[in-house]
Amino acid sequence: MSRRIATTLAALALASAACGAPPGQPGTTTVVKSTTSATARLVKVPDVSGMNHQDAQDAMQRAGLYNLREVDGTGQGRALVIDRNWVQTGQDPAPGTEVPADAVITLTAVKYTDR
Repeated sequence: MSRRIATTLAALALASAACGAPPGQPGTTTVVKSTTSATARLVKVPDVSGMNHQDAQDAMQRAGLYNLREVDGTGQGRALVIDRNWVQTGQDPAPGTEVPADAVITLTAVKYTDR
C-alpha cells in the first residue's frame, strides 16, 4: 500500500513540475517582456502597372504585401471575379513607396474588353 502512495506522490510531483510551478511556490506568476522592435518592417511596393491582375496580386504577395483591395477602374463597381480577365491601370500607394507589411494596397483594374 505504501508503494502505491509513493508512486501517486511522485506522479503528482511530476505533474506539478510540468505545469511550471516550482514546488513550494504555488500560484507564482511569471512576467514575460516582449523583445520585438518598436519599428515595423517596411516593404517596397512593386510596380504592377499594365500587369494582368492575377500576376499583380502574385507580385504583391511575393513582396510580402497581403492586404490587397481591388477596384473596378471603370467606376461601375464590378467585382474582379476572374482575375486573369483584368489588367492593372493603377495602384495606391505608388510603386517604390515603402510601407508597413500590413498596409492596404489598392489595385485598380479594368477588363481587357473595356480597353
